[in-house]
Amino acid sequence: MRAVVFDEFGGRPVVREVPDPEPSRDGVVVRVGATGLCRSDWHGWMGHDEGITTPHVPGHELAGVVHSVGSDVVRWTPGDRVTVPFICACGRCAACADGNQQVCERQEQPGFTHWGSFAEYVPLRHADTNLVALPRTMSFTTAASLGCRFATAFRAVAGQGRVRPGEWVAVHGCGGVGLSAVMIAAACGARVVAVDVSPGALELARTFGAEVCLDASALGEGEAGAAVRDLTGGGAHLSLDALGAPVTCVNSVQSLRRQGRHVQVGLLPSGVGLPMDRVVALELEILGSHGMAAHAYPAMMAMVASGALRPDLLVTKEIGLDAVPDALTALGTASGTGVTVIVPGA
Repeated sequence: MRAVVFDEFGGRPVVREVPDPEPSRDGVVVRVGATGLCRSDWHGWMGHDEGITTPHVPGHELAGVVHSVGSDVVRWTPGDRVTVPFICACGRCAACADGNQQVCERQEQPGFTHWGSFAEYVPLRHADTNLVALPRTMSFTTAASLGCRFATAFRAVAGQGRVRPGEWVAVHGCGGVGLSAVMIAAACGARVVAVDVSPGALELARTFGAEVCLDASALGEGEAGAAVRDLTGGGAHLSLDALGAPVTCVNSVQSLRRQGRHVQVGLLPSGVGLPMDRVVALELEILGSHGMAAHAYPAMMAMVASGALRPDLLVTKEIGLDAVPDALTALGTASGTGVTVIVPGA
């Protein structure tokens, strides 16, 4: 099969032929219909994630058709249209038994713990635990946009964030996950403040339901939090760092009103000094959010089916495998606007 491969961290990725994967006894091989290009893939390529060995094929947001199945798989057959969370759970540990597959003790992640979906085919283990069926009406491009950024944002806003109608929600960073969070929060009846330095990203955020758009490039470092408090009459009830940078993390916490909730969604490669005096004095909650388990997809899929959520509108570019090396390496300097989806067959 053709796949995007890098042989050293930070080295130039190339498209070349590699052996076709075989399914494990409890797994499947999926023919990739579409796969998202995410900043997490860039972190993996740069070597920021433990456990990746080279040569390596990245890619973790995927949708496609089951091509072959292992002997122990019960629920899936060749030809089934599927997607999968980027956290693939074992289905047997204590976390999985509690329904928290997104923090599985033995989790696997395509594109990180094993070769991923920037390829024509991708292997996935524990298929009966992790695969999610796709309706015929949903395109692979739309489904691929759900697997990491949209599903992560859904759980961050509705699950961990416990958003309620009428609340103010601040979203710091309006890339793919941030724009998803804006759309989801607005669909849940919240009033949304979108914060970014890109006029294009803020314009998309307004399109997806942001009531207020704040250009942080016009503010000094650390001033965005105070600006959000002013704009919302005291601060956000819920604020998310959807980028994963020290400045956006601190600004998110600074955005909150008394007893507000901060959810860290973007990955932080290194630690950050939080204003813990404010956390204590205002009884703020600091929460993490790490993907979403396959069994939790139905609520999100129902909102997509009803038209309340439109993840397809987040996709602003489609590319083939041959364009991936340039697109992946470019994420280090500019994340682009919206979501780029790779179509291996294009």
